[in-house]
Amino acid sequence: MNEKIRNSEIRVVGENGEQLGIMSSAEALSKAREMELDLIMIAPNAKPPVCKIVDYGKYRYEQIRREKDAKKKQKVTEVKEIRLSPNIDVNDLNTKSNQARKFITKGDKVKVTLRFRGREMAHVNTGREIIDGFVEKLSDCAVVDKPPKMEGRSLVVILTKKRDS
Repeated sequence: MNEKIRNSEIRVVGENGEQLGIMSSAEALSKAREMELDLIMIAPNAKPPVCKIVDYGKYRYEQIRREKDAKKKQKVTEVKEIRLSPNIDVNDLNTKSNQARKFITKGDKVKVTLRFRGREMAHVNTGREIIDGFVEKLSDCAVVDKPPKMEGRSLVVILTKKRDS
């Protein structure tokens, strides 16, 4: 900005976007001072570097405004967790699948965890059947992002929203 621009030749753009041409940095700085504005480098890697004559306070304000608007528009996907157990009843499974459906339709990922405790580790295959049934219930709105996998004493699967193609 202003005196910190050390390049010998720069391309200068006016405050309304008009090209003022290639000139020395001292000449561009004097032109900016004439208009009571600041000289800001906007493309330092260009040949020659591009500088713009603008009101720095207004320029910073607009830049912050654009960043805030971009932040508002982006969607942060959360990973919601649903915990199951190997001896879950049908009605409980339906309740949990409805909850998972709400999360998925909202755009979140769902991590379904089936925890085995104690002797339940001997019945991992029934756990896989429960997980497969759970995934099947949600197959109309969800797709498996990460297939069922044992992680310690838990069987974990991650579901995401189905892409509309």
